[in-house]
Amino acid sequence: MAKRLGEQTIKIDNPVSIINTASVVGPKEGQGPLARYFDVVLDDILHGCESWEKAESKIVETALNKVIEKADLSSRDIDIIIAGDLLDQNTGSTFGVMHLNRPFWGIFSACSNIGQAMSIGALTIDSGAAEKIIAGASSHFCSAEKQFRTPLELGNQRAPTSTWTVTGSGCTILSNSQDGPFITHATVGKIVDFGVVDAANMGAAMAPAAADTIAAHFRDTRREPSYYDLIITGDLGYIGRELAFRLMGDKGYQLDDTYTDCGIKIFDKAKQDTHSGGSGCACSAVTFAGYLFNALKEQTLNKILFVPTGALLSPTSSQQGQSIPGIAHAVAIENTR
Repeated sequence: MAKRLGEQTIKIDNPVSIINTASVVGPKEGQGPLARYFDVVLDDILHGCESWEKAESKIVETALNKVIEKADLSSRDIDIIIAGDLLDQNTGSTFGVMHLNRPFWGIFSACSNIGQAMSIGALTIDSGAAEKIIAGASSHFCSAEKQFRTPLELGNQRAPTSTWTVTGSGCTILSNSQDGPFITHATVGKIVDFGVVDAANMGAAMAPAAADTIAAHFRDTRREPSYYDLIITGDLGYIGRELAFRLMGDKGYQLDDTYTDCGIKIFDKAKQDTHSGGSGCACSAVTFAGYLFNALKEQTLNKILFVPTGALLSPTSSQQGQSIPGIAHAVAIENTR
């Protein structure tokens, strides 16, 4: 059974297997450096739908169907689906999951949703309450701009600090199988607020939470950064990654080039005009489901610390002048139990 380490980390004594993943992305993501790792690249960002929001739900549905197919399972084999997105009341996930008619936990920790979903799923399986769980997350560039910043129709100029919300859905099937890679630890993040108010600078808002959670993971597990082949945050982008790097140094942990960010990996900064990189729930979800899972299966990476990050704002909180708190959840994934 799982046990508590320190203040924030849970060690999973019977590590939970990630048996398969699926990733569905939009056209821009399909032109980036990770394109060959994605299962489905859409030609149409609307995915044949009449609105961005409906498109996101259809993307979720496509990803769920794909991961069940890849694992050679039926929907009845899935005990629980855990998923979240950025839309009001999690409607992206709700309408995308509904067709499977399976028990569902809708979650929200902004762009760190996939980390929260994988953590809850692993702990649920380790407890014996389920055998197979899908953990997933999604986002859509157009709906995110409309909800959190400005509708695209206004043609506003994007700030240099801004990141590009990834259009897509990434999901994993977690199981009590004996095949790796395995989730071995989950470090639950705290809400950290450094008073950032700029909704066009998500990296700065989330970096303090990323550094706080990573430091807590090392403190609780008594591991050093060198233990991992890769430490990768969720969607800080270039600016946020640099801030997290410095904050970790202030906490006494010197990171090196083994630390990067999904928002840096998913787009080509020079060719794709994404400013500070990628963001959104799908940024870390599809990067893990595609590139990172492939590297673990091929054993070019054997130990990773996956740290999806989230900015806990809403249109209401921003319009009322509140700051943007951040959160990050860390998941240790290893090829050996």
